[in-house]
Amino acid sequence: MSLDTSALRIIADENRHLAHNYHPLPVVIARGDGAWVTDVEGKRYLDLLSAYSALNFGHGHPAILAAAREQLERLTLTSRAYHNDRLGPFATALARLCGKDLVLPMNTGAEAVETGIKVARAWGYRVKGIAPDAATIVVADGNFHGRTTTIVGFSDDPQSRDGFGPFAPGFVHVPFGDADAIDAAIDANTAAVLIEPIQGEAGVIIPPDGYLAAVREICTRRGVLFIADEIQSGLGRVGTTFACDREGVVPDLYLLGKALGGGILPVSAVVGDAAVLGVIGAGEHGSTFGGNPLAAAVGLRVVEMLETGEFQARAAALGEHLAVLLDALVGHGVTAVRVAGLWAGVDIDSAVGTGREIAERLLARGVLVKDTHGQTIRIAPPIVVRATELDWAVEQLRVVLAG
Repeated sequence: MSLDTSALRIIADENRHLAHNYHPLPVVIARGDGAWVTDVEGKRYLDLLSAYSALNFGHGHPAILAAAREQLERLTLTSRAYHNDRLGPFATALARLCGKDLVLPMNTGAEAVETGIKVARAWGYRVKGIAPDAATIVVADGNFHGRTTTIVGFSDDPQSRDGFGPFAPGFVHVPFGDADAIDAAIDANTAAVLIEPIQGEAGVIIPPDGYLAAVREICTRRGVLFIADEIQSGLGRVGTTFACDREGVVPDLYLLGKALGGGILPVSAVVGDAAVLGVIGAGEHGSTFGGNPLAAAVGLRVVEMLETGEFQARAAALGEHLAVLLDALVGHGVTAVRVAGLWAGVDIDSAVGTGREIAERLLARGVLVKDTHGQTIRIAPPIVVRATELDWAVEQLRVVLAG
């Protein structure tokens, strides 16, 4: 697609002064409203990425903006050296939403994962009685939990991992979706099993029915923690509050992020019961910005919105509609579709193009998606999207696939 001079200048400045750790689509977004964004040239696009599920409630949701504006005028940061009047209500509401006792607030999803790893190891040593420095954590092939060196050390994605070692030991890989492999991998030194209930970056990979329930049973029976990374899959995205809810499963630790910040600022959290999360003592973990008053005010508003169940029900209903639309494309430039609520992985037939090429063609028609792993595009619109907008977007995909 052709860009005007101002857009080209902005992109050139970015390329000149930003580290080249991303390969963005050639569009410069200037404004957002609900499920739509507008670029610097005034062209509108339907956002089917939602910043990797960070924008579950859409761009500029008025209730979330109101909470942020009110707090901006009062207090934004204290550090955890002092108490603030927003953190307690946020922690209480989030613990209630999760059915847990305690909340450990952080900023980014990767920080939540790193925190979960520390908690699991501390629990393993202090509660389970694992010998010092011997604790292991079982992880799944195809995982994506973040970009820190510890996390990429147990990734099997060469682009994420290669060239960044040496890596921390203590992680055991098993195939995703294979509960028996988890059971076989657990030994006396296993502290936890860490999985995404649905693997997002891998292409919205949904495990077999009964998998999460089996993981929960295995972890309980074998005396290890079940840690669910719900950073992308949680908070309404799949038609339930958490993806684990699809099987009525409650993990020992929830790892949350992305949508918890309402699309305004980074907010993440580890949520668990006192018997697990209570192993961390004062001074053993922290964050200058974690639990800041602005983040707590925004996070509280997000939790309040989820407590009504409105967004979960909307994602479930619209997800069924989206699944019907996408299933009709199988055999017509699409080889497979996986849908969970308003979250879909669409595998593109290589005969019609790569995932990146399809994303670029959709961009030219006013639809924003993102490719992953070569031949897959991910679809994750804000939950405020309308059914008619999904109809239009999938029609654009059909046209693009038809060439």
